Amino acid sequence: MHHHHTAEHADHRTCSSAAPGSPAVSVWATAQTSPAAQRKGRYSPDSSAHPAKMLPAVAAHAIAHYTQPGDLVLDPMCGIGTTLVEALHLNRRALGIEYESHWVDIARTNLTLAHHHTHNTGGEVVHGDARQLTTLLPDALRGQVALVVTSPPYGPSTHGRVTTGTTGVHKYHHRYGNTLDRGNLANIGHHRLLSGFTRILTTCTTYLKPGGHVVITLRPWREHSELIDLPTQIADCGRRAGLTPTERCVALLARIADHDLVARGSFFQRDFIRKQRDAGLPLHLIAHEDVLILTKPVPLTSQRLRAAQPHAVNGLGGNARPVVTKHDLEGVAA
Repeated sequence: MHHHHTAEHADHRTCSSAAPGSPAVSVWATAQTSPAAQRKGRYSPDSSAHPAKMLPAVAAHAIAHYTQPGDLVLDPMCGIGTTLVEALHLNRRALGIEYESHWVDIARTNLTLAHHHTHNTGGEVVHGDARQLTTLLPDALRGQVALVVTSPPYGPSTHGRVTTGTTGVHKYHHRYGNTLDRGNLANIGHHRLLSGFTRILTTCTTYLKPGGHVVITLRPWREHSELIDLPTQIADCGRRAGLTPTERCVALLARIADHDLVARGSFFQRDFIRKQRDAGLPLHLIAHEDVLILTKPVPLTSQRLRAAQPHAVNGLGGNARPVVTKHDLEGVAA
């Protein structure tokens, strides 16, 4: 059951005494059922191979909170199409971009499944590079997207599935595409990843309607054993793209039990943690993702401008701003 944006937010808010002007904080209970249970019947078996799948409940929570039925949701790096599938199940329209043709095919299979289950055919995947978004999407969609849901493409250190064989444990599906393909953001290093992600957010912002939201999920990321403060760096990317960071949330990857959190870790994650601890590095199983919410500023309406300048003649003046329609403001938090 999904409540209105502000009501459900109040239910999950854990920090109501935040300093004025600082981003609101809330916890999303998104792992009460296992990832496998969340995907069962909704995603093709081939989907499991993707190294960085978003938890369906995380995408669904964002879509339920920040959009209304019929709204358009965009994921510029959609992978197996989790954002799109969950949008269709919530009676939204969905558009995804994916760079790797293999995942485009699987995302389209998952959309077909969603179309079959929901009879909602408002989903599409475009094959291409999200940094070239303006060449991939029609101009008519500018200012039409209510919500962007995505995650930066991490390097191989944070992902992976394993198979155990007679020769021990082997990691697979932990690298994106061809590691020699420099066009693939996951393989080009941290600083270039940030500049590429800024470019993606900048192009996404042109398609976002005023007051629309961008939800970015982030795993804690280590480089050479050092924990990188990715949320702060990604928030800076968003600011450079013309967005305003408005919330910083936590999406749980662990189940809330009566008195504690029950972590859900893959075999690979547990094996990796054990080896790191044996080597003297006190790592813990990841129990959450950071979620950053950024908003596209709403321009001053002509009414507000007139109120601010009561003697100005309608239509005149050198600082004309786009008029915001009632449709633009639908779904914008009060």
